[in-house]
Amino acid sequence: MKVTEIFLSIQGESGWAGYPCVFVRATGCHLRCVWCDTDYAFFGGREMSVNEIVEEIERLGRGCRLAEITGGEPLLQKDVVELAEALLERGYTVLCETSGSLDIDALPAAVVKIMDLKCPGSGEADRNLWENLEKLSERDEVKFVIAGREDYEWALEVIEERGLAGRRLLFAPVHGTLEPRQLAEWMLTDNVPARLQLQLHKSIWSPEEVGV
Repeated sequence: MKVTEIFLSIQGESGWAGYPCVFVRATGCHLRCVWCDTDYAFFGGREMSVNEIVEEIERLGRGCRLAEITGGEPLLQKDVVELAEALLERGYTVLCETSGSLDIDALPAAVVKIMDLKCPGSGEADRNLWENLEKLSERDEVKFVIAGREDYEWALEVIEERGLAGRRLLFAPVHGTLEPRQLAEWMLTDNVPARLQLQLHKSIWSPEEVGV
């Protein structure tokens, strides 16, 4: 499996925000979202076996039992399922953050999927694999990264049309593009059934810092 970085940090996103978490950032992505903040993971990386990755997670984690597989797009990596299974067998809670453009069916049911639905402002809205919505469990989360009013209104339409109001929904403003306060005001006005997600790690550390 090709890996850009493995690191221990505070989970900055999702319903798990605030918890210590060990991250495995897989290398490579087939999308090019306009606002991507991890484009350094598109290329490079180093080949690691699943055993090597697990050993590094255990070394860095110092007892932390929350692990996230992210990217890039981790589902491009053929060993991601084996890695997830190995971590689950060792008692980890495993999160997998994915773009929503590839089939999630191969991931073990016990993995918490944090799946994007790409808004128009990403430039990749035509890549959403809508069938994935039927494969999500009650624990899984759906994230909308919102760059402006068009994305916001698009997300509301999708929630209505796809019957997502009962799901775990995240509305995340694009850092440096949409002010969190503006998104919060829209959500309050419309009583949106979603969680406002700010990137906590960018408040703790510099927004440009990697490996956090």
